[in-house]
Amino acid sequence: MLHGHSRVADIKDAINIMFDDLIDQKLPAQILSTLVRKGNAPHALLFSGIEGVGKKKAALTFAMAANCESNKEPCGVCRSCKKIKSAIHPDIIEIKPSGKVIKIAQIRELIHVLSRKPYEALKRVIIIHDADAINTEAGNALLKVLEEPPDKTFFILITTQNGHVLPTIASRCQQIKFNPVSKKTIISHLVDKLGVPEEKALIIAQMADGNLPEAERMADLESGNHTNWLSLRDIIISGLDILNGQSTGQLLSFANRLFKKKDQVSTFLAIMKTCFRDIIIFKYAPEKIIFRDLSEKIACMSKTLTIDSMLQRIEAIYMAERAIQSNANLRLTLEVLMIRMSRV
Repeated sequence: MLHGHSRVADIKDAINIMFDDLIDQKLPAQILSTLVRKGNAPHALLFSGIEGVGKKKAALTFAMAANCESNKEPCGVCRSCKKIKSAIHPDIIEIKPSGKVIKIAQIRELIHVLSRKPYEALKRVIIIHDADAINTEAGNALLKVLEEPPDKTFFILITTQNGHVLPTIASRCQQIKFNPVSKKTIISHLVDKLGVPEEKALIIAQMADGNLPEAERMADLESGNHTNWLSLRDIIISGLDILNGQSTGQLLSFANRLFKKKDQVSTFLAIMKTCFRDIIIFKYAPEKIIFRDLSEKIACMSKTLTIDSMLQRIEAIYMAERAIQSNANLRLTLEVLMIRMSRV
């Protein structure tokens, strides 16, 4: 255990249960449980995986396990656990990009904080979000801390783009990869927990692409709490026609239409990817498309659009998603996306 080995027998089951609450993350949960139980966790961990798979939840659970005041840690209800869950614990520090990057000033401020002893924690935990956004100057400063870490301090770096983390930083961390949540799990969650009809749950699970919170947002749209999900899909499907031979003005106008619903952009992009995939799949197995109620529309587009052009459009969407995750200008990203997709 992070506090020592004397209480291992009492807390083993509680630790496993806590990390096993991570959905479809059996191996990461097992690794983290083992590190906590044996008390030999490295001073720096790097969590990688797509959005919505539990990386932050795992980091906070680790922090609770390191500092729980209960005999059955992490209990989730003691003073320390409650503070961590409420994001008010003074020794559990979260760092996020300032603008598009994590800057040297942020790391210098962190170093200043680390020069002092923890206020109340048994183990101080530093959680760095979007670790791929650490610029070179900040990375060099952080590297010095990772090479000579302060006592009673753990670092957890979180990223969706493992290959973009500075190699010098990544090499100082034990890396733990989180998996996309399976479509089967997402469907079961939507049907059993949220009451989504199975046919619609299948469509949402396909579009969510392993991101459970995104699937929940789509289900929320479908429930009528916001603009109806099918209406959003109709906006996208009808707008795709402008990608072929239309003016730049029309493309930018469509991008602006999407921008005005900025809180639903991730859903728009998921709909686009699913549509393009359906166009490809229809050429070989029309019975396996997701948007079955749009089969006539999909069939028409499949006759005129090539597989290569669809793959290029899907890649353009992934590029846009990565840019958005890196805090790029949303309007500009959508405009560039529309222009790129119109040129393939």
